[in-house]
Formats: sequence, C-alpha cells, structure tokens
Amino acid sequence: MYSGKGVAGVAKKRRVLAIGAHPDDIELGCGGALARHIGSGDEVTMLVVTRGEQGPGETHLRESEQERAAETLGVDRLLWGEGFLDCRVSLQELELVHLIERVLNETQATIVYTHTIEDSHQDHRAVAQCTLGAARQVSTIMTYGGPSALGFSPTAYVDVSDTLEKKVDALMCHASQAAASLTISVSWVRSSAEHYGFLCRRTFAEGFGSARLVLDI
Repeated sequence: MYSGKGVAGVAKKRRVLAIGAHPDDIELGCGGALARHIGSGDEVTMLVVTRGEQGPGETHLRESEQERAAETLGVDRLLWGEGFLDCRVSLQELELVHLIERVLNETQATIVYTHTIEDSHQDHRAVAQCTLGAARQVSTIMTYGGPSALGFSPTAYVDVSDTLEKKVDALMCHASQAAASLTISVSWVRSSAEHYGFLCRRTFAEGFGSARLVLDI
C-alpha cells in the first residue's frame, strides 16, 4: 500500500500513529499493518483513549493486557487518554480532538490509523470523527473496521501474510476479552484476514478505508 521509498529506492523511516477507543481495538483493526511498519523500521505509537472500564475485565487487568500486546507488536510508545470514560467518549469530543492534536505534534506522524465512522459503537464513531478533525494536516489517514463495524467496505489493503501470527499473538494478550467475546478470537481474525486477502489477491490481508491517502512514489 505504501512504497516508503526515497532517493534511489532507499527506505525512509515513517512515523505512524494508531488510535483506538479501547484496549484491543488497534490490534483487531490494524495489528498486522503495524507489525509490517515495525518490521520496516518505522516509528509506531499507539494511543488508547479509554481503559475499557465498562467491558469485561478489571481496569488494571485491561491496562496490563494492553501493555503486553504493545510489547508483543514491538511498538515504540503506548499512550493512554486521561479522563476519557468508556462508552461516553462522544461527550468529550473537544478534549479528544485536543489530545490527538497534542500527540500528533509530539510524534510528527504522517500516517494515522483510526476507527471507521461506519461503526455501531459510539466510542468508535467519536474517535473516528475526532481523529479526522485533529489530523486535518496529516497526509495519510487510514480507517479500520472490526466486529462492530457496519457495512465496512475497504478500498486499500495491507498484505499481512508474514505478520498475521504477530497480530494474533498481540490480540491474545487481551485474555479477559478473548474469554468473554466470540469476536475476539483467532478464528475471526484468520477468516477476516483470509477474506481481505482474497479481495486483494494475497494470502492474508487487512482492509482499510482511505480517508486520505498519499502515495509516496
């Protein structure tokens, strides 16, 4: 999807920011792509807006699971939102826009991954909308789906044939969620990756919407 090539085909180090409303959202939506970025030497930051305190599992457990997942993927930094309430993010949109703006300023990210707006979960929709506002100067914004997405139709793909196992390993760090939800499962991840892979003629892939996409040729 991205060439990442500079003068004479030399790879350029890119700065990537992945944003999710809850622990495990990023791994589900773009874990394989992030593993590809990391394998290419790109600098990757994860921003998790809430601690997922309304979902199954104690808050401290979900935090530790997210930390292990980030370590498994090998991301450079894991950042948390402060004061954002699970299932009530839509009531704090201005604060979230400002948070994302600050993180973008700190990381200088040129590629952003976030939720699709076409999602049944109100937190996911709010994070997607706020990201589009905060990242209005960012050259590339990719949106990911997930089990709660509604009618998600990807227009871009990342080949994750070599990183699918890393994605699965990171997702399974969220043991409290895997135990409580059929959608947080190895079978769902594999079948989804196989489906998207078929669509782009690869073995396994992740699919994305391109809110804004600049090809670095």
